[in-house]
This record gives sequence, C-alpha cells and structure tokens, in this order.
Amino acid sequence: MKILSLHVDYINFKPLKKALKKIGALSETEKKGRKEGESLVILTAVEAGDSVEKSAKELVKNIEDIAKQVKTKNIVLYPYAHLSNTLASPEVAVGVLEKAEKILKKNYKVTKAPFGYYKEFELKVKGHPLSELSREIRTEASSKLGQSSEIKFEGEEGEIDYKNLLRSMGKSILDRSKLKSYDHRILGQDMDLFSFNEVAPGSVFWHHNGFVIYKELEKFMRGLLKGFNYQEISTPIIIGNKLWKVSGHWGHFKENMFLTSYENKDAAVKPMNCPGAMLVYRTRTRSYKELPLRLSEMGINHRKELSGVLAGLFRVVKMTMDDAHIFCTKDQLEGEIEDLFKLVKIVYKDTFDFDYSVELSTRPEKFLGDKKDWDYAEKALGNALKNSKIKYKVKKGEGAFYGPKIDIHIKDSLGRSWQVATIQLDMQMPQRFDLKYTGKDNREHTPLVIHRAILGTLERFIGILLEHTKGRLPTWLAPVQVRILSFTNRNEKYAGKIIKELGEKIPELRLEADLRSTTIPTKVKDAEIMKIPYIVVVGDKEEKQKSVAVRIRGDKKIKHVKLNSFIKSLQKEIDEKR
Repeated sequence: MKILSLHVDYINFKPLKKALKKIGALSETEKKGRKEGESLVILTAVEAGDSVEKSAKELVKNIEDIAKQVKTKNIVLYPYAHLSNTLASPEVAVGVLEKAEKILKKNYKVTKAPFGYYKEFELKVKGHPLSELSREIRTEASSKLGQSSEIKFEGEEGEIDYKNLLRSMGKSILDRSKLKSYDHRILGQDMDLFSFNEVAPGSVFWHHNGFVIYKELEKFMRGLLKGFNYQEISTPIIIGNKLWKVSGHWGHFKENMFLTSYENKDAAVKPMNCPGAMLVYRTRTRSYKELPLRLSEMGINHRKELSGVLAGLFRVVKMTMDDAHIFCTKDQLEGEIEDLFKLVKIVYKDTFDFDYSVELSTRPEKFLGDKKDWDYAEKALGNALKNSKIKYKVKKGEGAFYGPKIDIHIKDSLGRSWQVATIQLDMQMPQRFDLKYTGKDNREHTPLVIHRAILGTLERFIGILLEHTKGRLPTWLAPVQVRILSFTNRNEKYAGKIIKELGEKIPELRLEADLRSTTIPTKVKDAEIMKIPYIVVVGDKEEKQKSVAVRIRGDKKIKHVKLNSFIKSLQKEIDEKR
C-alpha cells in the first residue's frame, strides 16, 4: 500500500462519474461532494498482496502516527489509484478503507471520499515541513508477494546474467499524446537534455546539453553571491543519525529519508542542508564582528517520493538546492532581508524577465518559541518589505512553526503561477544546535538564522524555464549557442575559417558545425529541433562577400551581416545575459 498524507487548511471534492462499473450508486448527498476544513488527507492506493485485516491495521497505525505529529483529529480517507501501478482488486481496496474507517472513528472525525469514481478536488496544503509525507506500507503478505515475484538473474554457476539485467532497466517511456508540445519532458527528449530510468526513480540523468544549463545556472548564482559576500561550503551527503535527532528530522521526517548504516551506526542521506550548515557554524567560537555570516551551498538532497507523484523535473527524488543560511543579529535582520530582495529582483526580473508577487506568512496557531520574538520577527520582515517598496500579501497564520517566512511567486509566459524563492526566518534551530556568538558586551548571544533559496531547486527551475521559453532559452544559457551550416562541400573551408574566428574572439562560445552532405532545409530543421539561438549558413555568396547569413531564434527571415558585426552583437548579448 502507498499513501501520500497532506495536512491541509481545507479540501473540496466532488464525484463526477463512475470509474468502475461494479461500484454502487451514490446517494444524493454524496453526489454533491464534500468540503472539509483543517484535516489530514490520506491519499491511498491499496496494492496487490495487501490484505484487508492486516493492511487496514497498518494503515491506521501510520495515520495515527502522522496525525499525532501534525496535531489533528480530522481525517479524510481519499482513494487515489495514481500512486501505484500494481493495484489490488476493488473488493480488497474497499475492504481496507472501510475497516480503517471503522477503527479510526473511535478516536477521530473521519470522512471518506467515494471509491471507484472519477473525482475533482481542490485543497490547500499547509506550509510546515510535515505537511506532505509519503509512505509505503508493507504487511507480511505483501512483502512475500514482492519476494515471490522477483526475477532471478543468476546463471547456473552463480554468474550474473547481465543481458537480462540490462533488458530490465528500460528507460522511462514518455507518452507524448497526453502532453503539450512545450512540456519540458518533450523538450528534454528533443533537445537531448536529460532522461530518467527506473533504476533511479525521480533522479535526473543529465545529458551534456542539459548539464550545460545546470552548470551555467550554478555559475550565474555563484557570481551573484560573490558580490553579496557569501562564503560557499559543501557538506556530506550521508550523515549519522545524531545530527538528524538534534535537528528534529529523525523524529518528524524519517519516513521521507533514505536510511543507511556504516560500522553499525545509523545514518541518512540528507534531505536538506540546514543541519550541515549549523555544524559548520559550530566549528569555532564566533564573534559579533563575523556577523552576518552568509554560508551558501549548492547542496544535493534526496527525499523519498512515491512514484505516482513524480513529475519530470517538477517533482524529483534527487534535487540540487541553491541554498544558503545567514547567521545574523536582530539588528542586522532587516538589512539582510532587503539584500535578499535585491537578489530576487536581479534573478527573476532583471535576468529572466519574470513578473513576481510576494507573500508574508505569519505565526501559525501551533508555533514554537516566545510570542514576543515572533512579533519582533514579523515586524522586521514587514519593515524590510516596505523599505524595499515591495507590494505583498499577508497570509495570516501560515508561517512555519519555527518562524515567519516570505514566498516569491513568478508568472510564466503561459500565465501559470509558480512558487520559487523562499526566505524563512528560523528562531528554533539556532537554539537546538546551541549556536552562540560573543557580542559587544562580551557575553554569549544566540544568532538568528535565515534559510533562503533563490532558484529553489535547479531541477524544478530548469523545468519551469524550459516551458516558459518553450525551449528557446536565452543565448547565454542555451546548450548550443551557434551552429554553422555549410551550403555545399566547397564552402567547408570558409565555414572552418568562421568557426576558428568565432572561437578565438569568444573563447567560451558553445559552437557546433553541420558540414554534412545534405540539404540546407534538413540541416535547419535539425538545428530548430534543438532550439539553437543562432543558425549561421555559409555559401558561395557569403564566402564572396566575407559575410554570414544568420537565422535568429526561429525567425524565417535571414539576415546577411559582416562576420565582425555578428561577433560583436553576439558577445554583447551573452555578456548582458539576454
């Protein structure tokens, strides 16, 4: 069985039509749908091998555990087949849900969405770290089923049958019929950017072209952060459970972490970078003169996600966060937040021309710490927003339990809104890690910590950017910036001369040549599929005039320009990140 639990402010759902013929009709009340307020929604897929009695008990056990953590007494059981592709029979699934409902009703208010119906639903997930948790529930019966259906690949003498293993590692098949032409997964295939494979679900295999985009974004962010006096660090990917117990992840996020052990000591693959940064801070005594201390990390994180919720680059298991942790005093807080708004503007408006909106989320009902500290922090964030002349919405009660936060939402070319950058003030982790600095008064004080990510995860941002531009990335970011096409074989020498001059004048230019003995329309079509910004054609006319024929970003009009003029304008466009 697989479940995805969502702690929500509300959920609305309404059955539309039957998905299974054998399922009975709904009452008039059920047909109207339901609206539930604050609750724990349990999206559930009952799988082959699950049994009614044991699976229902395990389901209840998991629900009670999560409900206790998020402190709710309201449960919504929601059948959700999309979490698995090995489903149990409808009879077993219904039996598990009904049995679980009966047990849960003794201590909880329980609502059950109709089984076997296509449904529309709308929900609003809370913003705390436990608001989304996925789990796989295995009973003894389902575990045995998994074992018995395992394919054996060993030969008679114990040798590995590598051919069968390779055949079993099929790459993920993309059903294009259900996707728009600008979907980043289609663009990823056509432009040879990335792929996925079932041996590493939710983890991107970056191809050369895609990795160029990834590395250029890293380079861009590093350059920006240098100007804001950040120090870059790197922390281990596998860390012992002592650290995760101190941070609280072991108790509250363990189900979503990849666990391992080394020399009989429990450890985990890091799901986030914060605890590592705390340890770096703690390595020596800190003075107020060192603050603000800005530690950035392009950190690689892993979080368990059910296969049914993975979605290309938008939701992954392995992710790279352009993370940073800023350690500062109370007096420095407003200035640091204002600097972060400058960063956000440079990235989203000045560089990528996104319109964006800002939300300030304040103290929730269940919070940690002193109310006075929360009041101070919220006022400081509000002042920073006003000083930066930024319009913002207040989302009352939707801050994280450890501090208020600011979310940045961008709007893409298709009118869709995306939550990207996050700025979170943390008043609890510095205390958990006993962080100190020596103040001007020669006494010890606890710093504030600002968690912030500007791009969010590189994977998700690249996916958004690909769909926003429909693959036509700005020239500075394009995997291939210029492709030279020869008109005939006799123009190859002149093409070689152009390639040499371009390479000398713009050393880091990503340049390719297509000198195949095929037609120009074929060469142009191939370059267009790759969304190459500049397609340069050289033929007899260009060779004679010492010029080039340039096709820019899919424009069918060809511009004839002198080579030096083309080089200057291209260099300027790359330098200005257009």
